[in-house]
Amino acid sequence: MPRLLLRERHVLSESAFAEIVIWQLPRLLPGSSHRFKYRLAFVVGGECVLRFDNEAGKGNHKHIGETEAPYQFTSLTGLLTDFWSEIDGWRTR
Repeated sequence: MPRLLLRERHVLSESAFAEIVIWQLPRLLPGSSHRFKYRLAFVVGGECVLRFDNEAGKGNHKHIGETEAPYQFTSLTGLLTDFWSEIDGWRTR
């Protein structure tokens, strides 16, 4: 049975928030080499401008605006660090 590990929403400004949802699965997710299902999103002005996720069959990837790119998952700590780093980079543009 899937187990919810983390569900958080961080309000970063009046118009921006980050949402993190991570599940531990009983078996590997098709397309991934680990047992985690995740969705980490950064939303600004009602629009998702950054998202890390791993849909079944697609594997680990990230969306930056309309662009989708592979993501190299190493650990949950690495995932969270990479996500917050990308948000910091986006916010300092």
